[in-house]
Amino acid sequence: MKTLRNRSWLAVGLLLCGCSPVMQGSIDTFKAAVQGVEPLHITEADVSAVPYAQIKVTTHSSEGVMARLRQQGDLQFWVASGKQILVTRNGLVERTVGLPPNLDGTRFNGPSPFKQGLQHIADGTTSTRQIDMYEGQRVGVTVYSQFRRKGLETIKILNKPYVLQRIDEEIDIPALGFNGTNRFWVRVDDGVILQSEQYATPELLLQIVHLRPDWEPAR
Repeated sequence: MKTLRNRSWLAVGLLLCGCSPVMQGSIDTFKAAVQGVEPLHITEADVSAVPYAQIKVTTHSSEGVMARLRQQGDLQFWVASGKQILVTRNGLVERTVGLPPNLDGTRFNGPSPFKQGLQHIADGTTSTRQIDMYEGQRVGVTVYSQFRRKGLETIKILNKPYVLQRIDEEIDIPALGFNGTNRFWVRVDDGVILQSEQYATPELLLQIVHLRPDWEPAR
């Protein structure tokens, strides 16, 4: 965990050295979360001006843009100028920084369904993972999930239509008395998740949209 944290803050430092207008906007919106911010208005030109893959992240009270500054194996590090960080693996958020209550770790019991690609998952498939939330000393909390295939849906990203497979993940966390539904919109040819609504923690629902779906993966 300490190594991951150090690398993440290094990525933040790199981003702060060269903020674009889009990334500067993410500072303002995430910092203003408690005041109830207006939605970001992002154009294709705004996104193209930044030499990184980008995602728009929305919570119940904030919205901002993050850039992918590092990829280590199948881990992707997404960073906003306000020092918020998402760490994702195969489209699933596995850790957050600066968006409390933070998710500090994720571990699957057995193979991750996200690694095989959700476009291949059978309806009714079940999975189990543990998550850590050090706030409140909630460590090793078990998450039970079941996946449901919901058919093809068309979504728009920067006014461009994409026909995607929607997969719902019904989650249950008995220890916390919580259940909810994560939703993923998956590109059928390669399994890339272009849009999602997912609970990082029971208190933190993230809506994530990839603003550059065809950007080459980081190396």
